[in-house]
Amino acid sequence: MDAISIGIYTALINYGMNLVLAIVALIAGLSVIRWINRVLARRLERASVDRSLSTFLIPLIRVSLQVLLVISIASILGLKMTAFIAVIGAAGLAVGLALQGSLANFAGGVLILLLKPFKVGDFIEATGHSGTVHEIQVFHPLLNTPDNRRIIIPNANLSNSSTINYSQNPTRRVDFKFGVGYQDSATRVREILTDIAENHELILDDPAPTVTLGELGDSAVVFNMRVWSKREDYWAIYFAVMETVKDRFDEEGISIPYPQMDVHLDK
Repeated sequence: MDAISIGIYTALINYGMNLVLAIVALIAGLSVIRWINRVLARRLERASVDRSLSTFLIPLIRVSLQVLLVISIASILGLKMTAFIAVIGAAGLAVGLALQGSLANFAGGVLILLLKPFKVGDFIEATGHSGTVHEIQVFHPLLNTPDNRRIIIPNANLSNSSTINYSQNPTRRVDFKFGVGYQDSATRVREILTDIAENHELILDDPAPTVTLGELGDSAVVFNMRVWSKREDYWAIYFAVMETVKDRFDEEGISIPYPQMDVHLDK
């Protein structure tokens, strides 16, 4: 066997060994990354870390470890790291230009986690959509609507637009408007509404409920009723009070007029 054949044979053996080592490193590295993610998820859960932060960090750490694994495998295969890193940098620049929107979403996700305008479990309204935050991912949060639809909103849109968080404060004000006939006693209507507000078990005493005559409308005298509730009792109070007011108005003979218009004909 001549020197050239011996050199080729030796190179093939060396490259084959490197290839086997690279495959073993790939399999072992992926297993280690999965194990690290599981351990990290358990540690964050035990530490009672906000779920918004954990669902953002875990995928980010997984991707970072996978990039390091790819670089390590390239080194095992004998690729020159300077050239390899230069190729990765050029590819990263090209990908960055192509994925500007995704990078903006990533930056928006970081801002959301730092500023915490909302967290997992909050009911929010933003960009024309509303729902309960199910998960905050690297590029977008997942919202569940009350009728169980899934909404995906890019983080860039959320971080650059107004967001209403209905779950941030422990109490909320419930506003009602009730129209009654002009022939009904305003004093009696105020007494009925005040009695309902003061005796409902879920309505808070502080701040105190208020009942005011708000408008002399075209078809009705409109009363404003404002009460305060715990955040979780908002809809229970709203529906219960609406039904109670209807029953009490019927018992007291208070009319709820239909929209109407008086037309006068001049001969």
